[in-house]
Amino acid sequence: MTKGPIIIVDDDPDDRDIYAEIIRDMGIPNQIRFFNGGQECLQYLSTTTEQPFVILSDINMPRMNGLEFKEKIQADEYLRQKGIPFVFISTNAHPSTVRKAHILSVQGYFMKPASMGTIRTMLTKIFDYWELCKHINNV
Repeated sequence: MTKGPIIIVDDDPDDRDIYAEIIRDMGIPNQIRFFNGGQECLQYLSTTTEQPFVILSDINMPRMNGLEFKEKIQADEYLRQKGIPFVFISTNAHPSTVRKAHILSVQGYFMKPASMGTIRTMLTKIFDYWELCKHINNV
């Protein structure tokens, strides 16, 4: 798998734990970095020399929601130049939210699955796609 940490931005510790368990069970060696919200992730992204593999973000978070987080990345030249694949995984599938996410150039928008098996299938497809796709992390 392409090097670089998998970034998970979600304020729900249970969801973060589930994602971590599934990623480990999949045998993916990448480090996983968790953030409770967009603001702390922005601080990390602005100061790290790491090139993250992908960002998986929730939409519904306090203080800074996922759309605001993505807007901040798009507005920051340094962060935008990193070209980190950005995917939303959310319970919010309102058409206006999905539209806004795609206007912000997200590379995927998924509903949070209810079962471990479906989460694993979703993550497998996301990671397989970004492993094969030519982008900043693997050229």
